[in-house]
Amino acid sequence: MDPARNPFAPGAGTRPPQLAGREKLIEAARIAIRRVKAGRPAKSQMLLGLRGVGKTVLLNTIAEIAEAEGYAISILEAPENRRLAEMLVPPLRRLLYQLSGVERARDRANRALGVLRAFAGAFQVSIGGVEVSVRSGEGVADSGHLESDLPELFLTVAEAANAAERPVLLAIDEVQYLEQQDLAALIGSLHKVGQRGLPLIVFGAGLPQLAALAGEAKSYAERLFDYPAMGPLESAAAEQAVREPIRAEGAEIEQEALDQIVRRTEGYPYFLQEWGSHAWNAAGQSPIRTADVNSATGLALEALDQGFFRVRLDRLTPRERDYMRAMAELGPGPHRSGDIAGALGMEVTSAGPLRSGLIRKGMIYSPAHGDTAFTVPMFDAFMTRTMPDWKAASAQMRKQRRKDRRL
Repeated sequence: MDPARNPFAPGAGTRPPQLAGREKLIEAARIAIRRVKAGRPAKSQMLLGLRGVGKTVLLNTIAEIAEAEGYAISILEAPENRRLAEMLVPPLRRLLYQLSGVERARDRANRALGVLRAFAGAFQVSIGGVEVSVRSGEGVADSGHLESDLPELFLTVAEAANAAERPVLLAIDEVQYLEQQDLAALIGSLHKVGQRGLPLIVFGAGLPQLAALAGEAKSYAERLFDYPAMGPLESAAAEQAVREPIRAEGAEIEQEALDQIVRRTEGYPYFLQEWGSHAWNAAGQSPIRTADVNSATGLALEALDQGFFRVRLDRLTPRERDYMRAMAELGPGPHRSGDIAGALGMEVTSAGPLRSGLIRKGMIYSPAHGDTAFTVPMFDAFMTRTMPDWKAASAQMRKQRRKDRRL
């Protein structure tokens, strides 16, 4: 069939043609957005899930809903090894310039711009090529202590939003990469804003460990956020995500072919897009048949190996790759940390730093105490394909290494 009419959109954060199976999450977000707009309390939300479940897509969708409700919005991503203060200054500056265009909010917005300038100076953050034409807010948000300064900054921004009668939504992706003190400051700031009933809300997205990280940063975090979990789509929703875009283009897919796509992808939205795209291109005509899906499978795996999986593997050191390959040798997981260390021929304590480093890089997480699992679905099969000659340590090898250490 015509590749130019291929409806599927495999890509990082690319919205699929059919956003299936997320209706309840979208409705919950819509209610929270409308409650804040109406001056009523609502919890901020952190979307949790593995790679490829569509967190970024849903976060962008929520931002679009807020914008349609009249919000000033800003979408940002928390990369590794970058501080929250540096990330927040440019988007907050843009938001405040928007709010300053509202006559009744001009004084509040200009005051907030001054506070932002003081905040940026305290944390040595460049505020951009254009000089802020307001005086710095002396004595406000300028101590250089983020847990003290960020709440003051958020309050002045939220007060400007209130004066403009235009709520603010911040959407932050990859929240698990925030330093603990930065996450604590963010949570504390939202607590202050919520106590005043001001119109500012944050939606975030991150890997499954984010809920625990937030709890460690601030004990009351569970009362400020909802943590909706996003997993693979149920069969009916997964089928809908593939079938409906095909029908929208005037074509069909046989049920057996559809079943095979759902089975091979395990219902993960990103993989559904990948398989759907290749199945469409493989089909000579409608309907798409099982043979077309069979032809598409090798191409889909190759695309995933070279893109979705490879970009994550390339971030790892050789020893970290060995750790991931040892996990793969044990299967999809989760696995006990001791079993992984055993496959490496190491003691658990020796393997601990590798495990911790991989958690920080977002490659693995701990679903329960002592357990370890991949954050990327199907990564075990990829590791087996890409490191086929790797061998787990034998019992004899493990015994010899323990003996050598004692000597």
